[in-house]
Amino acid sequence: MSAPPPTARRRLRSAPLYAIVWLVGVVMVTPLLYAVVSGFKSTDQLSRNPFGLPSPWVASNYTDVLASGAFWRMLGASTLIAVGTTVLTVGAAALAAFALARFAFRGRELLFTLFTVGLMFPFAVAILPLFILLRTFGLLDNPWGVILPQAAFGLPVTVVILRGFFREIPGELEEAATLDGCSAFGFFWRILLPMARPALGTVSILAVVGSWNNFLLPLLVFSKQTWWTIPIGVQQFQGQYATDIARVFAYLVLAMVPALAFYAVAERQLIGGITLGATKG
Repeated sequence: MSAPPPTARRRLRSAPLYAIVWLVGVVMVTPLLYAVVSGFKSTDQLSRNPFGLPSPWVASNYTDVLASGAFWRMLGASTLIAVGTTVLTVGAAALAAFALARFAFRGRELLFTLFTVGLMFPFAVAILPLFILLRTFGLLDNPWGVILPQAAFGLPVTVVILRGFFREIPGELEEAATLDGCSAFGFFWRILLPMARPALGTVSILAVVGSWNNFLLPLLVFSKQTWWTIPIGVQQFQGQYATDIARVFAYLVLAMVPALAFYAVAERQLIGGITLGATKG
């Protein structure tokens, strides 16, 4: 009996891996699909037939949320805070990582070690002193009271990632740019940042997702509804409509849509950055 061709052998070896990937995908997608379908039911349908299809389909659960001005206000607040956090985090971290990667100065490795230690610093430990500090500077009920701490806590991981990418840029390229009359900042702005676009995309996605999902800090800073974010809105909506479970499902799904849409758009950039980092590592 002849041996199977190489292509068939590779497929047989990859079959367990594909099976695991499909299993993980099903486990992750099933709760999301259940939430979407449940949002089209009434609470009575959920109690009588929790796993069946809606009969009839109740679209008002979704339309009522979309017609609510509070939902769009929270969506706008979350977007503003996420964008502000990302711009501040990536901008400051890129400059710091450039200095730590391309300049030799006394205490450089010690300074980089401090950034790596920041990766192990839990946010919850700083809640009380952070609240006192924000109150002292009058940043409570102010979006900067969320943006600045989020950017500070996002700096360590962003600096660590960007420094690794910046160090991989050949030194000969920098020397050639210097001979052509390019300053250090000109090399950083015109050459280094465009070449590090996958890394910048990766850390930007991490910053946006981290800010979007942050619940504790906005809850601590905002006592007025003006700047409530989506995670706070989810909690308040669950408390207000605790007996209307179907409407809560609809609100949860709509709250997830912006983050899922952003990830779908930026997925290729994220995977490209991770792949490039793994290849260089």
